[in-house]
Amino acid sequence: MSPLGPFAGLIAVGCSGGPDSLALTRLADRWARQRGVALLALIVDHGLRPESAAEAEATAMALTARGIATSIIPLALPPGPRLQERARAARRSALLAACAGAGAPHLLLAHHAEDQAETILFRALRGSTARGLAGMAPVTVAAEALILRPLLGEPKARLAATLADWGVTPVQDPSNDNPRFARARLREAAPGPLDATAFVRRRARHAGEEARRLVASVRLLPEGCAEIDRAALGRDRVARRVMTALIRAIGGAAYAPPERAVAAMLMRGSGTLGGARWLSGGRWLVREAATGGRDAATGLWDGRFRCPPPPPGFALRPLGTEAARFRPRFRHLPASALAALPALWREGDGMLALVPHLAYHAHGSALFEPVYFAPLAGPVTESHPSGDFHGPRAFSRGAPTPCSPYAGSEPGEGECDT
Repeated sequence: MSPLGPFAGLIAVGCSGGPDSLALTRLADRWARQRGVALLALIVDHGLRPESAAEAEATAMALTARGIATSIIPLALPPGPRLQERARAARRSALLAACAGAGAPHLLLAHHAEDQAETILFRALRGSTARGLAGMAPVTVAAEALILRPLLGEPKARLAATLADWGVTPVQDPSNDNPRFARARLREAAPGPLDATAFVRRRARHAGEEARRLVASVRLLPEGCAEIDRAALGRDRVARRVMTALIRAIGGAAYAPPERAVAAMLMRGSGTLGGARWLSGGRWLVREAATGGRDAATGLWDGRFRCPPPPPGFALRPLGTEAARFRPRFRHLPASALAALPALWREGDGMLALVPHLAYHAHGSALFEPVYFAPLAGPVTESHPSGDFHGPRAFSRGAPTPCSPYAGSEPGEGECDT
């Protein structure tokens, strides 16, 4: 719980009603009461079983009786393939949205040691890279909240023992043992518990290596592009991991590109991969020509920028060829980066109304909330070597970086370092 610091504010805990999340809720409740901190249990009802709504209500009532504030979040997932994968993604988005709505900057999740080992084994069978084989991170930064998994090192049996005398009956989801789902089959076939300690240590080591290389070679800008010192970046394994993370951030992709393709791109010093384009000369990594689209579930446009839905009478599209009119004032950014920025267009006559990153606001256009660079894949790195992000190669990471409202005309002005 140390990442919360001395001023935790409101803490949210994801509570499915199962034994693991109920144990976490009990522990978090005790921790919060000892410190005078407010706790909110977020109960997601996936709606995948007829009895799920009643189970969510029963869990909420039991927690409320113990003085814990609760909120039920109903989901309506359509049937179809990849159900569990879609459910996980929808649950995460719903929990984070609820955190933002409640003003809770921290979200606790109940993943434990067996979950960690299962995740590593599942990823290994799917041919994951070294980053994927490092397992789940104990702390993950999202735009809405800091996600903490404080029980990653604890075995499931200890959580069951913690919950035993609390007087709240856990929900048993039969889908966890349904062989229809790959994770259930893997759980059944596993020869025994997997010690994930070495994987966790490797994750921490890799995060430190990547952060040091990022500080030395990359500047990630809130306009959704990256300035790269090609020589400082290098071509080794660390460089490949850094470039992979950058491609996901700039390209707005949820998954990493193939490692071999990244290595080949580093050798060439330019190219297009995963929705990102490394311009000739190797200095700039920008978004490939964007079609632009806002995902209502995540609030992300183009997989990179968090923004509200466009107001009535307006459409949200890339700036495109209109970027040429702003080029004289923003020569410190490549033209292709300007063209890929989100812009608000007036429907009917197609007039350009607003470009948040360039501080352009046409007379009479509707007000629009700030736009944040918060890539779908999350922050570029999980760690940093010194905590100092104010040096000459400072880069944006972690919390969402708002576009500059008054971007200057010289290099370095109007750039937000977080």
